[in-house]
Amino acid sequence: MRKALVALVTGLGMTIGLAATGGIALAQKKDAPAAKPAPPSATPVKPPKQYSFDADEIQGELVKPTGEFSSARTFAEHGSLIRVRTDFVREIVKSAEDL
Repeated sequence: MRKALVALVTGLGMTIGLAATGGIALAQKKDAPAAKPAPPSATPVKPPKQYSFDADEIQGELVKPTGEFSSARTFAEHGSLIRVRTDFVREIVKSAEDL
């Protein structure tokens, strides 16, 4: 009985809280009307920008490192882990005999 009363009071409190705060969003002020844009003739027209990509001569030399390349990492060499089965045919014949 007590759990039902607590649930009823909680639900009633939440309903009243939602009803009291639900109208806040509706009470917001409307935005002011947008200002009228200036007529197109009043806006000054700027001439387009021009860029010159003439060939520039660059002088210099190719710089390479001196010395030799040395590899610091060596890889280990392992044998193959795959072994060819030599008794495979005998096993197939043996399994066919068991049928």
